Amino acid sequence: MDFDLIVLGSGPGGYVAAIRASQLGLKTAIIERESLGGICLNWGCIPTKALLKSAQVFDYLNHAGDFGINVKNHTADFSAVVSRSRDIAGGMSKGVEFLMKKNKIEVIMGTGKLKAAGKLEVTDDKGGVKEISAKSIIIATGARSRELPHIQQNGKNIIGYREAMTLPKLPKKIVVMGSGAIGSEFAYFYQTMGSEVTLIEYMDNIVPVEDEEVSKQLARSFKKSGMTVMTGTEVTEVETTEKGCTVKYNDKKGEGTIECDILLSAVGVIANIENIGLEDVGVATDKGKIMVNEFYETNIPGVFAIGDCVPGQALAHVSSAEGITCVEKIAGLSPEALDYGNIPGCTYCSPEVASVGMTEKAAKEAGHEIKVGKFPFSASGKAKAAGHSEGFVKLIFDAKYGELLGGHMIGHNVTELVAELVAVRKLETTGHEIIKTVHPHPTMSEAIMEAAAAAYDEVIHL
Repeated sequence: MDFDLIVLGSGPGGYVAAIRASQLGLKTAIIERESLGGICLNWGCIPTKALLKSAQVFDYLNHAGDFGINVKNHTADFSAVVSRSRDIAGGMSKGVEFLMKKNKIEVIMGTGKLKAAGKLEVTDDKGGVKEISAKSIIIATGARSRELPHIQQNGKNIIGYREAMTLPKLPKKIVVMGSGAIGSEFAYFYQTMGSEVTLIEYMDNIVPVEDEEVSKQLARSFKKSGMTVMTGTEVTEVETTEKGCTVKYNDKKGEGTIECDILLSAVGVIANIENIGLEDVGVATDKGKIMVNEFYETNIPGVFAIGDCVPGQALAHVSSAEGITCVEKIAGLSPEALDYGNIPGCTYCSPEVASVGMTEKAAKEAGHEIKVGKFPFSASGKAKAAGHSEGFVKLIFDAKYGELLGGHMIGHNVTELVAELVAVRKLETTGHEIIKTVHPHPTMSEAIMEAAAAAYDEVIHL
């Protein structure tokens, strides 16, 4: 065997798995066809956050007078904003390259394809082919933007998230189809930068996986900013011209059209499982995903898969956790299987959205008798001082045992708060224990303590 482990794909699942394998003494190689760090570092998580930060700074400048500061004649240089985002992505990719060297992981650039259990064929960009082998192989090939059959992306005026990060100029009018995390983040970014944005969602609420109260609050915030938000709406056809698009849709009122420069399709992602040899080796798939057990082994011994190409939440932190669990099992340790009911979800528009566990509706449908506590940031001294008083923290407890069933937040920087709730659920902390946990004042985190207190009629600042 050339290696103990080969990882196919260097995204946040693949490169983390490779590093953990090296730490555990496994001779490891990683195969990447494009850029180290995968979609997350190069075209997803990191560069989008850079774009969003630029939008937030611009928004601050637009409202500087609210803080007693006068700023005149400020403008946004869209190309410079995009350039900053790409520079940050490039720097992060170089950081992963450094980590590969530090951990003595062999990086093989090229396109990998399974040939048999324990064997991979790698084709480089010049057409050269070589075969490498390992005791174990982890497939971590990630996912790409999903395309609807009747609305195909052309990379110009019907685009996916990659093109949305590198447009040559700010569009005057843009329609965003799909209001999940990707769609909502880009809708906020372009609206704040100065585009006229229409956000279209097929379901009855935007960010439809979130608690209904959170969804409605985000819709109010978006509309307040001037964005048009359309829910319960289906895009039926997009006609393109040299100048832009005509978007045809159906909603409860009937048919309609919207003229725009660009349509951004953000209707989810699809796993990259084609042309990597799965059929040749006999790896089982279902509904476009690779089937694995709780420790990510496929039906073929020695072949594993993690991340967006397997069932579960398509999130970077999930991929990383799966990679570590998978490698520890390969190395002979006894890792705990991942609890997919305790995975935090974050949307980084403004206001931010963060959640973990059950929504109120899901808790009731599961038969729980519940206590619900809600604390608005309008009653938070820190939030008011920061100029970000919209939003709230909502906690859902099991009435009998005090277990935190779910936590839902919308507001400034709430993505930095949600890890407390993940730890609380992991440690089986009760509502009363949260109430008695002293939170620093003044902080946004006090809203968690206050929401817990509200559930038990002990809230102080409401």
